[in-house]
Amino acid sequence: MTSLPSVPSPAKLVRAFFRAIPAAVALATFVHLARGGFRGLHTLGWTEAALVMGLLVGIGMAAWRRAMRSSVGAIIDLRDDLELGGGLISAAFIVVAIGGTELFPIVYLLMAFLVAFLPRNAGMTLLGVALVYDGLVTLGGPVVNLTGFLTHTMFLALFAGLYHLVLSARMAVAKRAESDAVQKRIREVEERARTFRLVSSGTQDSFSGMSSDEKWLVASVKEIEGAVHAALEIAETGLRTDTCAAFLLTSDDRSLKLYDCRSPTERVQREKFNAGEGIIGGVLKRRAPVRMNSPQGLKGVTYYESGGPTVQALLAVPILEGSGLVRGVLVADKLKNEPFTDQDEKLLTTIAGEVLRSIEVERVMSYIRKTRDEKDRFFRAIEELNRAGSPDQVFVAVLESTRQLAGLDFCAVTLVSEQEGKRVHRVVRMSGVTAQGKAMEGRTFPDNNGLVANVVRYGAPLPGRDIKAMDRQVIFDEETQVRGLGALKIFPLVAGDRILGTLVAGSRKKAAFEQDVLRMIEVIAIQAAQAVLRAQLYEQMEKMATTDGLTGLLNHRTFQSRADEILAQARRYNRKCSIVLTDVDHFKSVNDTYGHPTGDQVLKGVARIIKTLARDTDVVARYGGEEFVMVMPETDAHGAKVIAERIREAVMAEVFQTEMGPLRITMSLGISTFPDNGQEKQQLIDLSDQCLYHSKRNGRNQAVTVAQMQGGRKLQAVAE
Repeated sequence: MTSLPSVPSPAKLVRAFFRAIPAAVALATFVHLARGGFRGLHTLGWTEAALVMGLLVGIGMAAWRRAMRSSVGAIIDLRDDLELGGGLISAAFIVVAIGGTELFPIVYLLMAFLVAFLPRNAGMTLLGVALVYDGLVTLGGPVVNLTGFLTHTMFLALFAGLYHLVLSARMAVAKRAESDAVQKRIREVEERARTFRLVSSGTQDSFSGMSSDEKWLVASVKEIEGAVHAALEIAETGLRTDTCAAFLLTSDDRSLKLYDCRSPTERVQREKFNAGEGIIGGVLKRRAPVRMNSPQGLKGVTYYESGGPTVQALLAVPILEGSGLVRGVLVADKLKNEPFTDQDEKLLTTIAGEVLRSIEVERVMSYIRKTRDEKDRFFRAIEELNRAGSPDQVFVAVLESTRQLAGLDFCAVTLVSEQEGKRVHRVVRMSGVTAQGKAMEGRTFPDNNGLVANVVRYGAPLPGRDIKAMDRQVIFDEETQVRGLGALKIFPLVAGDRILGTLVAGSRKKAAFEQDVLRMIEVIAIQAAQAVLRAQLYEQMEKMATTDGLTGLLNHRTFQSRADEILAQARRYNRKCSIVLTDVDHFKSVNDTYGHPTGDQVLKGVARIIKTLARDTDVVARYGGEEFVMVMPETDAHGAKVIAERIREAVMAEVFQTEMGPLRITMSLGISTFPDNGQEKQQLIDLSDQCLYHSKRNGRNQAVTVAQMQGGRKLQAVAE
């Protein structure tokens, strides 16, 4: 039985009808122009009037729809743009058709407007619509005006293209100007931060990203700005000055720059000026207040531009730190010969002290924040190391935490081990290197006189002197060169009385390792050593719990869990899976004749052969005694037998050298396959075991599948 199609509701039909009005009216206008309509005032009739009214209604509806969608934040799609633009173009060409080609510039202006304010795809589509309309008007009349059409086409494209390019260029210029203004403000804040010594002189910090560190730096600058501004207001009111200004020394201590002022004139120096000249220069050199007045005007007033006012009374006091270091000067002046008093000098000196105190407070706060952030990063690094479970996780955590803590450009972790009684170093992880350097990971090098080997040998951080004296010093080995570093420190990874390896830290900056940073990295190295030792012990315990001690293969318990996982995948994806059970033929006689050590040697050799010839996806385990088992995912009985025969032949060809002479052995194998021979793991293992014993009862040294075993039984039954 077929279902009837759903019928739209009346409300939907009404909405669809009104939505179609703008496009329908524009299309009707298009058709009417193509048929020669609107060719002058004398041709107008009721049809033209109806089209014009419909067009105005359509434009109004399209504009209203856009406004409503914008008010609720809905996306304005291409259809909305085309409905409004198409209606406006239709109206423009009606005007041109009625009034003549002299009014065609209206179309140019309209296209420039549409291209400017609509998306590019909508603008280009409407340009094509305008060209079609123009073709109807200029080519569809009684006189074909091909030249006019080509001229209009050229100018329409030119207007649209040029206006779009000009608008894009202006937007790009505006964005660039905005970005430049933001960068200028950031540079001003940075310079003021240097002036206040919130950051060290010559630092390379960038404010472009406005990270959390930069946010509190800007907040500190604003806090000081507010304090200085309030102090100047107090000085202006208390001293009745014309100009009261604070000039601070720049970070090079050679120039003064206006920080803030209260003055009716605009002639106060806004740019840097020499700190050693004029009256202010004397204040800075003497580090003492200066009071001067003269009815003829004072000479040596350098903080005004040329043409500035004539100062008749001046009071200037230095902004001094407790150590006697000068930070700037506070200046108060009057344009009348009204000398400043001792009380005025005391007041301005007190205000200068308050300005300095606000700067000092923010400097202390910035130091506290910096120290707190360093400690936070340090403790997070310790937490990451404690959470790391495997050696790889430890290496990643120690490199990342060390780089972030000290702002390093190069980091590496090495481990040391004993091989045949000799130390061997291995680069286990590196960061801050090129792809070529990254290829060093996993590389080993013998004990030598390089820094890494010496750190392991002596158990102390190296080097102990400037990197300049060590340009040719070997870090890892002679074949490995690390260039471009300005500072280097290598720490031993010490866990108890064992040295597990080293942590190599390098930076391009010469002064990268302050004492606090070195101490924190040293603690991280100690924690990293403990974490590496824990991870290594965990891996050893896990290996002991999952592998057979004699052969190195998976043990019986691990085989059972892995087999469950593989069979579950096979059931889920309807794939084949085979289980191969093997047994060394006459193994008891090998033990009895050659001894148990030789038996162990045989088991190790058989395990090695099976592991080598099995695929990477196969699970190989010691099942018990002289029995081995393989679980082979995505393998049918035929494929399993091919690999089983390959293993059997390799075992048969192997010669074991013993004290009693060469020994050759053979092995039997049984194969079952999921789902052909069974659905459950134990059922498949039992079938493989039956196939194995079928092989032993029928001559040994062969691989038998369930199908072969069942076929052999049928033949035996027939023979009986």
